[in-house]
Amino acid sequence: MFMIDYKELSWQYWFVTACLLTAGVAGYQPAFLVAIGLTVIQLVHFALREGSVTAFPVQVRFWYLMLLLVALPGPMQLLYWIPTIGTWAQLLFGYCTMARCVSLFPWNRKERFSAGLLTRTFFSRPVPGSILQGLPPKQNAASSAGRTDVGDVAS
Repeated sequence: MFMIDYKELSWQYWFVTACLLTAGVAGYQPAFLVAIGLTVIQLVHFALREGSVTAFPVQVRFWYLMLLLVALPGPMQLLYWIPTIGTWAQLLFGYCTMARCVSLFPWNRKERFSAGLLTRTFFSRPVPGSILQGLPPKQNAASSAGRTDVGDVAS
């Protein structure tokens, strides 16, 4: 049930970010700016580590940063609850809503956008690693006979 991987550097980045966002929503406004700064550092680190700005982990961090920036103006700061709750869910249970959303971009999937894809993307169990490898196979008429179309899985 729990997927706490405190020995991983990425988990440590997310943990500090979650703590900062929690401090921010609790009223300590400067924590939002520090969380944004840490996310920029994390984004650069992963871009260098992956060797590409288009790598999936880099995309997730980029869109996470965009969410933090959109929520920065005073009237929008209520939105910080979304990444705060989502980051804690990712840290504790391995469920990363941002990664699941990013996996739906056309360049990250190999199957057509459908209700089935949405269902599998958001309701599949968390798995270690990337959601791109963890989506269950697409179901088709053959699956009622116990087979799945493994070739259609977004990877």
